[in-house]
Amino acid sequence: MRIVALKMLTGDRAKYFALIFGIAFATLLMSQQISIFIGLMNRTASQVLDVREADVWVMDPRVNYIDEVEALPDEALGRVRSVQGVEWAVPFYKGLAIFRTSDGLVNQVSLIGVDDETLVGAPRIWQAGDLESLREPDAILFDAQGAAFIWPGKDPLSAMGQEAEINDNRVVVRGIVDASAPFITFPVAYMRYSQAVSVTPPTRNKMSFVLARARDGVALEELARRIEAQTGLQAHTREGFAWRSIFYYLTRTGIPVNFGITIMLAIIVGAAITAQTFYLFVIENLKQFGALKAIGATNGQIAGMVLLQAAVVGAIGFCFGIGACAIFFSFTQSVPALEGFVLRWQVLAGVAGVVGLIIVIASLGSLLKVFRVDPAIVFRG
Repeated sequence: MRIVALKMLTGDRAKYFALIFGIAFATLLMSQQISIFIGLMNRTASQVLDVREADVWVMDPRVNYIDEVEALPDEALGRVRSVQGVEWAVPFYKGLAIFRTSDGLVNQVSLIGVDDETLVGAPRIWQAGDLESLREPDAILFDAQGAAFIWPGKDPLSAMGQEAEINDNRVVVRGIVDASAPFITFPVAYMRYSQAVSVTPPTRNKMSFVLARARDGVALEELARRIEAQTGLQAHTREGFAWRSIFYYLTRTGIPVNFGITIMLAIIVGAAITAQTFYLFVIENLKQFGALKAIGATNGQIAGMVLLQAAVVGAIGFCFGIGACAIFFSFTQSVPALEGFVLRWQVLAGVAGVVGLIIVIASLGSLLKVFRVDPAIVFRG
């Protein structure tokens, strides 16, 4: 019966390929859009997740996410260090600055200032230069994509040694690093904390965050609660602050709605194409199913044949779709706009579940028609 089912499935090549195409298209569209959405949301917290040394982020109580900075007074650092369970705490600067090259090109950059002594918060993957070069006078680092954006048409590594200005303060590019792409597409620049606060416009407070490390054996959530209770500031674990930033963009922007509409359209189109084509395929083979019933095939055996046909086209279509999605991200991994976007196994598993559901629904609709077919249909014209 299985061989007969497969021969019936592949006998009409046009419908066979149409079924596979419908499932492959739905799989590709769903997996690609969901992967891009997840990658985009990850970017909103990339600058938190990149700082792997710190366990707890401390900030002003009014801060909602990483890009919303309300500067802290300098004494906040001492208050955090005094909390029991804190191994160390360092200042962290995050802000925007105007960067002017020697050619007169002006760009707004996302400026990050890391602790002068420990360099906590500095990137650890370097394309040119090294961590110690950040200690050189007037040193500034750029992520590779940022350097390519500021000096278009040139190799990012050629920016090494370039002199430039930030608010009339001389800086020299001492390193090109790999950093996770930010949500806001400004080039990311790194300086020492003392240097970052000196080249930016004067304000009463400059310290954006305090990064703290927990002593061994101290629970991170408990430490965050202690810091909040003792200092009156807001404190979150690294993962907690990352999720807080992601949740802000999920709830305060139209990104989830736009991607959700596209994903729902993919499901509806895929389901419509698959269900309609599979239903027509079964209808046009009713005589064959009737003949099988006439020679003694049961409804259970017929159902097994239909489910086998659905499983085969579903598996092939899913493999083509998910393969096309993987190839898409493989070929676009060097494109700055899609940097960091990957096909995750969770997306693969979820889309497989949705495709399976589409196949089951399409099969059940067709089976009802098969169960009602009269074997006498074989002997009619």
